[in-house]
Amino acid sequence: MMKFLFRIITIFVLISGTGIMQTKAQNPIVQTSYTADPAPMVYQDKLYLYTSHDENGSTWFTMNDWKLYTTEDMINWTDHGAVLSYKDFSWGKMNAWAPQCIEREGKFYMYVPITSHENKNGIGVAVADSPYGPFFDPLGKPLIYNSMADIDPTVFVDDDGQAYLIWGNPVCYYVKLNEDMISYQGEIQQFPTTTEAFGKREGDPKRPTTYEEGPWMYKRNGLYYLLFAAGPLPEHIGYSTSEHPTGPWEYRGVLMPTEGGSFTNHPAMVDFKGKTYFFYHNGALPGGGGFTRSVCIEEVKFNEDDTIGPLKMTNGISKGLSLLNPYRKNEAETMAWSEGISAAKNKVVGNFIKVDYSGAYSVVKGVDFRDSGAEMINVRAGTTHNGNVSIEVRLDSLEGELIAEVAVPLTGGSDRWALVNEAIKEVSGVHDLYFVYKGNAPKDILYFDYWMFSE
Repeated sequence: MMKFLFRIITIFVLISGTGIMQTKAQNPIVQTSYTADPAPMVYQDKLYLYTSHDENGSTWFTMNDWKLYTTEDMINWTDHGAVLSYKDFSWGKMNAWAPQCIEREGKFYMYVPITSHENKNGIGVAVADSPYGPFFDPLGKPLIYNSMADIDPTVFVDDDGQAYLIWGNPVCYYVKLNEDMISYQGEIQQFPTTTEAFGKREGDPKRPTTYEEGPWMYKRNGLYYLLFAAGPLPEHIGYSTSEHPTGPWEYRGVLMPTEGGSFTNHPAMVDFKGKTYFFYHNGALPGGGGFTRSVCIEEVKFNEDDTIGPLKMTNGISKGLSLLNPYRKNEAETMAWSEGISAAKNKVVGNFIKVDYSGAYSVVKGVDFRDSGAEMINVRAGTTHNGNVSIEVRLDSLEGELIAEVAVPLTGGSDRWALVNEAIKEVSGVHDLYFVYKGNAPKDILYFDYWMFSE
């Protein structure tokens, strides 16, 4: 995220103000909200993705909270809503920028940059007993309160147990964290801003290297990778490598070139179930741009000399790592793709989806009905409209075989729900499941909480 360079920003608003719809794609992986600054974490065979959140219609970095999405197959993602806000910090005034969460000894530490009541940037830490929260601020003050460059923290725990906090724009700082993960040892250090470490920037003598912001540390086969958003604007992703976590760093080139309709980018990389994945953001959703961004993923292949890429922005992952079980409760907010759907949350059912218009749909990929087959679908849904509101359940495409049409009864609001059981055409085997939403209303067609099949 760029928080400075006001005179340059307006130029790139004009460049990046138009989003690109990618029909039937997997990128961006979230279509119900604008998301940015991806921070993946693997814990107990599940991938947890923490993101910042661009507000709808934003024309600046209007960001108030951090969201969480999870997956077990890298293609169907569950929306858990906002898990932390800058308002949860007594010293926080505004700006929920790029986060990262990490687990250590059963506790979860989330490092976040916030603007304080003194209008100064700082990095806070919040702690939870669960990756879903609730998170709380154990310090009551910033962990890092060094300069206006205190943004975009990343945290890395090495094999020897030493943890490092790395951050900064326009230079890259680091410090060793203590075992408690909420304090640090020694003085704050800076990686030398040399072209050998970060590559040469053209056209700006005040900023000689390509390093801009958004660092991310990754380790493979004893080699440390430092990924970062690189300038000049619009940003690309660069990376450097070292045999030690504190350098010296050797610049290895462009990891992802400038593209995607956003003048910023933000890298992350993680191993999950035997594969390596690279996370980034762009402006590809409708209405997307430099201040309304969306998280995407690419699978990473390493070269024999341990270099990577360069990677291109693609439609994303086409096949999941595992199949989804339809005979258990599945949240409606678990999906691979959607159009015309908004994320919602209340105290009655937690997270759910809201259907914005008739003809909207959501897709769940790789649903395994097994050989025995399913004969009934159970859903929890509701609507404020009287009659002609339904959920069509189709196989493998929007025009695929219709196996059920579930009539959604009038409940009066998202705080009131109905359980509906509907017989279906018997189905077996593996299919993509399309939920197509219909209703005679211009907006807010229905609310959908969960679904489950029975044999």
